[in-house]
Amino acid sequence: MKSLRSKFTTAVRRALRLVALPFFQGPEEILVGGQAVIEGVMMRSPHSFAVAVRRPAGDIAVLQDSLVRPSEKYPWLKYPLLRGLGTLGQAMVLGIRALRYSAAEALEEKESKPREKKPELNNWLLALNLAISLGFFIFFYKFLPLYLATQVQGHYLAAKSTLVFNLVDGVIRILLFLGFLWLIAQWKDIQRIFEYHGAEHKVVWAYEKTGRFDLATARDCTRFHPRCGTSFLLVVMVIAMVLYMFLPFQSFAGRLAGRLLLLPLIVGVSYEFIRFAAKAQGPLWRWAAQPGLWLQRITTREPNDAQLETAIRALEAAMEMEKSRGGELVVA
Repeated sequence: MKSLRSKFTTAVRRALRLVALPFFQGPEEILVGGQAVIEGVMMRSPHSFAVAVRRPAGDIAVLQDSLVRPSEKYPWLKYPLLRGLGTLGQAMVLGIRALRYSAAEALEEKESKPREKKPELNNWLLALNLAISLGFFIFFYKFLPLYLATQVQGHYLAAKSTLVFNLVDGVIRILLFLGFLWLIAQWKDIQRIFEYHGAEHKVVWAYEKTGRFDLATARDCTRFHPRCGTSFLLVVMVIAMVLYMFLPFQSFAGRLAGRLLLLPLIVGVSYEFIRFAAKAQGPLWRWAAQPGLWLQRITTREPNDAQLETAIRALEAAMEMEKSRGGELVVA
């Protein structure tokens, strides 16, 4: 009996430690290491980023710029839960900027028409695209799963339980997410982006494992990386299932409003979880990363040498600027 009580006490202490530790870590932020864009890759280091894009003519265009961490600009963003919102907000803005640059360069006409103005994404088009994306996100990942779970609740008595209802809602959301990824993965243009996604992972792995990111080293690395944003999205969905159970609403409108209002908290908690799990590098990290690694079989493809070279150029450019600023040459 004493042994059983001791095991129970140990398990409780471990659980409490798991919950509490992320909130007592230092203020430094985990950075987004890279992102695939149109015919290219964006890479970032702590205070700089670079986008490398393969032009139609075959050469590589590069954009470099410096960065300021959100917590350095706004000190209140260094605190737990808030720092995730700042870091991910900056990543979104940076991603849009990288996408705009890559679209302009990848669509550039060949040198046979040098005086023609190359197509570009203007601010209005980007704003419209962002609005459509946000509307699609709310409808597809908030409204639709909640509506379908409500229909299930109307037919099955067990679904009236808050636990069961939110479990059904969460499972539907994950299935919709997986189905959407599988569907877009069939498009040729998306497959090209997934190939550059694989190139980004392989080059980052090459640097992390060997300190080098030459072509031969990158070829030998896996395209599956545990810190991919895919893992973060899955963690967001699982944590959302848990937090939704604390919503007091029973009506459809109340539940939908509660889900939207909880979005910042869900993002903040998910960021802290991934951040802690990545630092711990133990069973928790392996558990958190594994579903994302499985899903990367859809969201990455094996890149060719030209795509690897583009990713290498992006990382070189980011490192060059970081070194010129006196920063530490790391990728996270």
